Amino acid sequence: MVTGASRGVGKGIAIELGAAGATVYVTGRSVEPGRLPGTIGETAAQVTAAGGTGVAVACDHLDDEQTAALFRRLDRLDILVNNVFCSPDLATWLTRPFWELPVDAWDRVIGLGTRAHYVASTHAVPLMPEGGLIVNVSSPGQQVPNVAYAVGKAATDRLAAEMATQLKLRGVAVFSVWPGLVRTEFLLAAARTTDDGRKVLDFPDGRVLDVGDAESPRFIGRGIVGLATDPARLGRSGGIETTAELADRYGFTEPDPFQAP
Repeated sequence: MVTGASRGVGKGIAIELGAAGATVYVTGRSVEPGRLPGTIGETAAQVTAAGGTGVAVACDHLDDEQTAALFRRLDRLDILVNNVFCSPDLATWLTRPFWELPVDAWDRVIGLGTRAHYVASTHAVPLMPEGGLIVNVSSPGQQVPNVAYAVGKAATDRLAAEMATQLKLRGVAVFSVWPGLVRTEFLLAAARTTDDGRKVLDFPDGRVLDVGDAESPRFIGRGIVGLATDPARLGRSGGIETTAELADRYGFTEPDPFQAP
């Protein structure tokens, strides 16, 4: 299961798991196209096209009953990827001081992030056999000058560490995975095209990033497939893995080189 998989990182992970032959439950709120492209149905179809079986299930992970109902559909779950988050909502907030932000900035990060990951994991564990895997998609958010985001990502990493301690005897591994900057639909929409045809992203501090240097959403997916097929992963359970480290360990490369439209 991949939560928050209608687009972006979640979509890339789901497709790569499908390419590895998995049946993937794709969850999220987007059942119709909205301000950004992508729906859970489209992702599920691409999972199936990649060689797996995609199953789209509409779920608002802020609603505990919807989350519980989602897991009641399953008899067994081998892999849970906690990815659901509210990145587009936070984009204009990241460089602003916390006292200038609405209080629900905290609730969005902790609620549709750390708390949603916790709730999904509580339902997933009873369904997991020995050898199960839980991945929390996180980031080096402690380095971002935003109180809610930094606390939420640090908490997500700690959540993985604490769950891993309790799940080791069950043979279930837990990791926090940090992708780099990813070419999501939101990032591409925010980028501008230079005179020489490059897509670049302008940061408030004056930095300019060439979007061609960012990771594709499927890059982290290959890393999670590597973790899922690694017989030695339990010994590292509870740690933080970056996509670069996973690529070095498992020998995969970027599946989707960027070409500016």
